[in-house]
Amino acid sequence: MKPESGQALFHVALASCFCMATVHTGIFECVSVQVGYEHYAEAPVTSLPAFLAMPFNSLVNMAYVFLGVYWLRSQACAPGGPAEKWRARYLKDVFAGMALVYGPVQWLRIGTQTRPSAVLDQWLTLPIFAWPVAWCLCLDGGWKPQLLLAVEGLSLCSYSLALLHPRGFELALGLHIAAAVGQALRTQVRHGNSSSGMYLALGVLSCLGFVVLKLCDHELAQWHLFQQLTGHFWSKVCDVLQFHFAFLFLTSLHTCRRCPPAEKMRSSVGRRGL
Repeated sequence: MKPESGQALFHVALASCFCMATVHTGIFECVSVQVGYEHYAEAPVTSLPAFLAMPFNSLVNMAYVFLGVYWLRSQACAPGGPAEKWRARYLKDVFAGMALVYGPVQWLRIGTQTRPSAVLDQWLTLPIFAWPVAWCLCLDGGWKPQLLLAVEGLSLCSYSLALLHPRGFELALGLHIAAAVGQALRTQVRHGNSSSGMYLALGVLSCLGFVVLKLCDHELAQWHLFQQLTGHFWSKVCDVLQFHFAFLFLTSLHTCRRCPPAEKMRSSVGRRGL
């Protein structure tokens, strides 16, 4: 494992542990979350252990782990010297680490049906949507670690909206989705090509499927097609797809983007010094 991959995974693990510790203090005890099998259209199978009581909704979370491993093992390409490639790998591997963590957290929520796991699932969703925003800002303005930290910190703090209103989480999530799509469109205009544009369009469509299918879980169960593999299951498939297309979009931008002037100057100075 490359040093930047280890650093990226360490940062993801550190932030995840912080969130878990904070949740278990009980500070989010009054947050509105859905707990119980009645909130899912998939009927629980009582003969199976709790972590497989809803087998399809449980096992689909393995897709996040497979996705994370795939992208963690993939190569990152970027114009410029070793420093640019290091940064591209770090940005990619943080996102891959988030996928590795998110799958087990969602499975934990499905399997245990407890308030802490539901709160943790909600909370960790926000920084995942915030990371493409931070990544795009780095593509636009150059490498700024303090900006990455500020974006992710603001994203984590935005979950406090859930303390103020029963629909606070939905508001925060909606703002995150709008920010991610808006920033991606801006970066596509500045640095993208037809391939990255296609990945962006597919990612937005997958995001739409993720939201609509989850909201319509019970309504869709009236149709035979959605009685075994329910709307919630297919929303998770769409979520994994939007994760994947976000990877494709952001990594492709690295290959077709030009270095900002400041980075060009640093690279030029570095080459003259060799």
